[in-house]
Amino acid sequence: MRKLTFWRQAGRQLALLAIGIFVLFPIYGLLRMAFDGSLKGAATEFHWLPKQFSLQPMLAVLDRPYQSVQFSTILGNSLVVSFSAAILALALGVSLAYAFARFRFPGRQSGLFVILLTALLPPIAFTTPLYILLSWLGIRTTLLALVLVYAAFAMPFCIWNLRAAFQAIPKETEEAAYLDGAGDLATFTYISLPLSLPAIAVAALIAFLTAYSEFTIGWLFVSKPDTVTLAMAIYAIVTTGAAQPWSQLGSLAILMSIPVVVIFLLLQRALLERMMFGAAGD
Repeated sequence: MRKLTFWRQAGRQLALLAIGIFVLFPIYGLLRMAFDGSLKGAATEFHWLPKQFSLQPMLAVLDRPYQSVQFSTILGNSLVVSFSAAILALALGVSLAYAFARFRFPGRQSGLFVILLTALLPPIAFTTPLYILLSWLGIRTTLLALVLVYAAFAMPFCIWNLRAAFQAIPKETEEAAYLDGAGDLATFTYISLPLSLPAIAVAALIAFLTAYSEFTIGWLFVSKPDTVTLAMAIYAIVTTGAAQPWSQLGSLAILMSIPVVVIFLLLQRALLERMMFGAAGD
């Protein structure tokens, strides 16, 4: 491997440092705002340190961050909706992706094009038909409606991502299982799924984040304060302007990020272990 010169190495390090500052600086600003007890409304100026360090904003959002609704209720809504949407999107996406990757049937190309088209269209384009359909079913204002909506938004990515993963699996591997007497379901369960676990983990993370961070469309399917999610509660604080201290906005954003960081670390570890296992097996 060719050794980099001093100036090239210094240039790369400076570029990485600039990228790191660009990414971490907003997070630092959020942390500073979260513990600034002097804020009475929206933040109008920047300070390197909180003018009045206080844990009161954090304690306030841990109690009732939105319209006297307890934090545990809002957090539970977010986790239930996000995990349920991710599981539903994966359950349907895995089967559809495998069918598109391994089988030939009429309408296969048209189906793939329609799925790709739905992935390219903005989610707002589907709000009217979803609103009418869920209202007709009588579940529009329930958490189940949010699960169905967010799962529908995440499915196109899951299908295309997992289809590529299944296509990357050598057909000879599945054919060897057929020769050993395994059927289609056993081959799919014990051969194809384990080999595609990294792609499944990525699709699960994206599906979870899609449901966990969405807030604009969710307001169309929510009518009661006790059915809002964390993302909706943060958006509500922003729209109130100076009516609510933005230190609570920063505190709620930090608390909202904790489950995402934990889930990402868990999936990252699973991905690394899977990659190491595959390298060892080779």
